[in-house]
Amino acid sequence: MGFFNRLKESLGKVRESFTAKIDTVLKRRKIDEELYEELEDALILADVGVPATEELIKRLRARVKAERIEEAEDLRRLLQEEMLQLLGPPAPLLLPPTPPAVILLVGVNGTGKTTTAGKLAYFFQQQGKKVLLAAADTFRAAAIDQLEVWAERTGASLVRQKEGSDPAAVVFDALQAAKARGVDVVIADTAGRLHNKAHLMAELGKIARVAGRELEGAPHEVLLVLDATTGQNALSQARLFQEVTGLTGIVLTKLDGTAKGGVVVAIRKELGLPVKFIGTGERMEDLAPFNPSEFVAAIFA
Repeated sequence: MGFFNRLKESLGKVRESFTAKIDTVLKRRKIDEELYEELEDALILADVGVPATEELIKRLRARVKAERIEEAEDLRRLLQEEMLQLLGPPAPLLLPPTPPAVILLVGVNGTGKTTTAGKLAYFFQQQGKKVLLAAADTFRAAAIDQLEVWAERTGASLVRQKEGSDPAAVVFDALQAAKARGVDVVIADTAGRLHNKAHLMAELGKIARVAGRELEGAPHEVLLVLDATTGQNALSQARLFQEVTGLTGIVLTKLDGTAKGGVVVAIRKELGLPVKFIGTGERMEDLAPFNPSEFVAAIFA
């Protein structure tokens, strides 16, 4: 099964909630104020968020007027096109011309950072790149052990220290090793942290500074791992991490387990941050670069 078909299958809950509601609103209706209000409600319920919803409705109104559209069912096509406009083109990873590239994964507990680190390692290994995983979540021995399992599964190398070590020291060692071994990509897994724990947030800054001293421009990507099932809560997490770490993008996990797929649009509109990868299942291959046109086509399929 190709990735698009897997994506379509994994977004079944989004389609049931989001697209089915929209189709119900548009079925055999005239275009009037009541229809726009119902469409607005459907978008907000799908976690598209108020600002993005207002923008979409405004664009739909303008196009209906300009193109003299009379059939409500035509709004489905317009909505697809305008969602795609809001999401913009795919956002490639910001990898340096000369390796190693350094990717820092951040986020709160339970979003799937360690699993994402392993799946990213698999993604790069499939491209023939040499990958090193840095176990910078030193608060939990289980996270270090889990990353070791991922390293074995994917063929990536691993730099780890004992539980309770300084995470910045792990990243320092990882970059030294990467340069010595000719590694292409370093992926650093960091501890889950709550945005209200100032010392933990400050620690992220220290990790980034250490990386920058060891390698010019590092970290090249700071990706916030968000759990799609949290919907609008994901947005508030993203805002706070953005203030502290200078995020470059989002990895949205667990899209297969939620009806709240509209949060992809909300993130782009409200934060200006691109979703760079999406997770749609448990398998190693169920993490892939986010392609807006495939995503929109899959939820409207």
